[in-house]
Amino acid sequence: MAIWISSLAAAPALVQKHKPERIVSLLSPYDSFPVFDGHADDRHLRVAIHDIADDVGDWQAPAHTDAESVIRFVEGWSKTAPLLIHCWAGISRSTASAFITACIHNPGSDEEEIAWAIRNASPTASPNPRLVAHADAILGRGGRMTKAVEAIGRPGYAGVDATPFMIPAAFSATDDGK
Repeated sequence: MAIWISSLAAAPALVQKHKPERIVSLLSPYDSFPVFDGHADDRHLRVAIHDIADDVGDWQAPAHTDAESVIRFVEGWSKTAPLLIHCWAGISRSTASAFITACIHNPGSDEEEIAWAIRNASPTASPNPRLVAHADAILGRGGRMTKAVEAIGRPGYAGVDATPFMIPAAFSATDDGK
């Protein structure tokens, strides 16, 4: 099964085409969240967070509770149909949440392999480091998730939405005790 990542603008077409089991929407607290037919609250998580890594004035970076919300919701994904994760541009909050989801569903896999799968699928992917750091701590990954995201770097933002992309839900397990 697949994890689809997109911008808000591309999300409705992806819902129609791929019929996701669950949807995660990550938008600013000031944005209006979309409604997708057939996706009630138990199938559509809405997380109101700013796309920043550090607090700036009244704008708050993703909190521990935001990461917990994403984790608890995606843990329930049965993988019988795709998962769709979107944010405003499909670059930072959504790629962080996709990375978190793949790590949850692949506990024995190398975090860097998963991060590179995201980078290889999208040159604009730039997972939000604060959201990833919180998930890393919650999942007890010992900093491996944070290091993996740092390893793929943060590309420059060109001011456009990312092209929708997908990563697989399953990765190979490693034998090094992770």
